[in-house]
Amino acid sequence: MKISNNTVIVIPCYNEENRLPVETFLSLIQKHENFKFIFVNDGSSDDTLSVLQNLTAQNDRCALLNLEKNVGKAEAVRQGILLAIEDKDENLLVGFYDADMSTPFEDMLKMANEATNNEYFMVAGCRIKRMGGDIQRRYFRFLFGRVFATAAASILKLPVYDTQCGAKIIKADIAKKIFKDAFVSKWLFDIELFARIIKLYGFDIALEKILEFPLSAWIDVRGSKLGLKDIIRQPVNLYKIKRHYKIKTNKNVK
Repeated sequence: MKISNNTVIVIPCYNEENRLPVETFLSLIQKHENFKFIFVNDGSSDDTLSVLQNLTAQNDRCALLNLEKNVGKAEAVRQGILLAIEDKDENLLVGFYDADMSTPFEDMLKMANEATNNEYFMVAGCRIKRMGGDIQRRYFRFLFGRVFATAAASILKLPVYDTQCGAKIIKADIAKKIFKDAFVSKWLFDIELFARIIKLYGFDIALEKILEFPLSAWIDVRGSKLGLKDIIRQPVNLYKIKRHYKIKTNKNVK
């Protein structure tokens, strides 16, 4: 599958020395000429930097952004997106994708096509467990995810099912606005992307221009950087986001 627009995908990496599927990424880069990749080393303490240096040296359509200190996924992705949108192509799409490739890259291609063909501001991967799909999540993470998603939807006042999936495609002109400022949360910045689109364009446009795309598969790869202590802190972060964005119900939203 090919898309008409150039697309730059940001891949945040923190201590991914043993999880990064290097050969698979190299194959993707060679196969999909419309795609470029920016790998962001987020101050890794293992040998991730060397792995990424070797990977990016093998193809000129992938680049390395090295952050000397660990800043968290939100800022790592933001810095990568800011680098990506330096490309002045008016039809450019940008996005981010998990280093462990939990999501099949074929879904990213389909999401990019949706953004191009239907002029969506943002296409967000959605991990809906359903017949015909292969969504594999540990029960605790699934249960926590559903409770969390309900809280996120309540804050956003949007019928969003899955804010936190690490696969998203965004029009570059929209990304330029919603990634301009640092995020309130290191982990929950995905919610802030939705919130910033609402703030900039209103509920009705957000409902029309954001698409949740059901993923064909998602595999819960072991080694997540989100630990139990981080999970416990998330209600506080949700409150901070709610207080910061002060989203009020739009009477036209059902």
